[in-house]
Amino acid sequence: METVIASDLHLADAERVDPRRPLWMAYKQRRFFVDDDFLRLLDYLETHAEEQIELVLAGDVFDFDSIARLPARPPGHVDWLARRRGLGSEEWMSLFKLECIIADHPRFFERLGEFAQRGGRVVVIIGNHDVELCWPSVQRRIREAMGLPARSLGTRSLAEHRAIAAAGAAGAPGAAEVLAPASSDRREPLVFCSWFYLSGKDTFVSHGHQYDPNCVCRDPIDPLIAMRRRPQVRIPFGDLATRYLLGGMGYFNPHATENFIMTARQYVRFFFKHMLRTQPLLLWSWLWGAVVTFAITLWTHWRPTMRDPLLVEEKVQAVAWRSGVTPPVVRRLHALSVPSAANNPLAILRELWLDRALLLLAAIYGAWQIVVHVNIAVPISMLWVLVPLGLLLPPIFVYAASVRPTVFRQPLLTRERAALIATITGVRRVVFGHTHVPERRQVGPVEYVNAGFWSPAFAEPECQRRIGTQTFVWIRAGGPCGERRAGLWEWPPGATEPRPYGPAADPQAPAPPARDEAPLRAA
Repeated sequence: METVIASDLHLADAERVDPRRPLWMAYKQRRFFVDDDFLRLLDYLETHAEEQIELVLAGDVFDFDSIARLPARPPGHVDWLARRRGLGSEEWMSLFKLECIIADHPRFFERLGEFAQRGGRVVVIIGNHDVELCWPSVQRRIREAMGLPARSLGTRSLAEHRAIAAAGAAGAPGAAEVLAPASSDRREPLVFCSWFYLSGKDTFVSHGHQYDPNCVCRDPIDPLIAMRRRPQVRIPFGDLATRYLLGGMGYFNPHATENFIMTARQYVRFFFKHMLRTQPLLLWSWLWGAVVTFAITLWTHWRPTMRDPLLVEEKVQAVAWRSGVTPPVVRRLHALSVPSAANNPLAILRELWLDRALLLLAAIYGAWQIVVHVNIAVPISMLWVLVPLGLLLPPIFVYAASVRPTVFRQPLLTRERAALIATITGVRRVVFGHTHVPERRQVGPVEYVNAGFWSPAFAEPECQRRIGTQTFVWIRAGGPCGERRAGLWEWPPGATEPRPYGPAADPQAPAPPARDEAPLRAA
């Protein structure tokens, strides 16, 4: 089997052009959709693959966080925050957002369904921007949009999970085979994996967000919490910032960190160049968005997980079946997740710049109080407030200059983590996405490949200079003993065939067969 891994497509709804603000979220306009390029890649794979194709979509395929549309007739309550920044993560809300994506990307879903029906296999790994895929109704709707049966062989009900678990506990004949990775889920044309997937017994594939403190899901096995007695998905801090902070500052492109993480001087220049006329109250948008992000992050992070004690083992087994491992492997991999940044509220304040805002307000208040108390004894002008303020501001500026953003400051795959993944799973290759930086190198005992991204990232709101390119990983037989080898490939916008990706190209990686070699299709 050949495995193709693509990550970070970030499919969302199309942004309508606003004549008053033509550059507002311009990167989301239909003219920048990656659908045509990705479908051409599928066409190429089906005509050039020598074996059956396994397509792994390694997280953030869909971007639920950037959808701000509202239903005309909502089936549930829509609060003031949802009206300003989009719906939350209750089941009906997630389903509505998916409907928006399907409506604007119909051919993408149809073509994936054709690919699966011709013998290919699609594995969807849940990332941090599409964590709402965990809802069963959302997964069923994707199956429908792809034209696949709503319930195929590998999808078991909770009653079936309980029966299997009971059979295993009682030592019933055949229970070991059911619990083994080679279950019917392994033959299913469409599989949803909670956060990782084991491909071909040699490659560990994950989005990588579980090793990023800003985007880690606290519990990917049980991602639901109860808010106002209604179940909803717990959204990580980084994604809440995308919804409530960047969602109100549409000139920043969230697909490129250098586009929204800047110094204070760069922010000022950006404001006067792009936002002064159309969003003069940017500071207010930032302040209330940051405060809302901070409050919701802590509020949801410390909510207890919704967990049915009667289904704990069944859920772990379900994750294992779909991911191609055994339940003990799931538990060990779950233990590798890093602690959330929300454990440290001060770190969240720094990341949102709220610490500097609070220090500035404290300095202004302190300077005012000094002048007020002096004025009691000696009448002076209130303009004297500038003197103590001038003394208090330099230390604040020094502190502000010393603060560095934590986004991707630590590598997703450290040598220690690589060694543990190799020991737990027995793989010799790890593939992530998430960082939007394609690369290929050796990390400890494993080969590390980052699949890069496909979402449109630009250096400026006018969307003229594209950042990066569209990349994917192709794993095929090609080693001296028949073992599989991985290649990092680029599919430039408008291309009809791939090419090795830049400095990460491996001269020993198997090249696609020539057109006259009559390769086998995926069927």
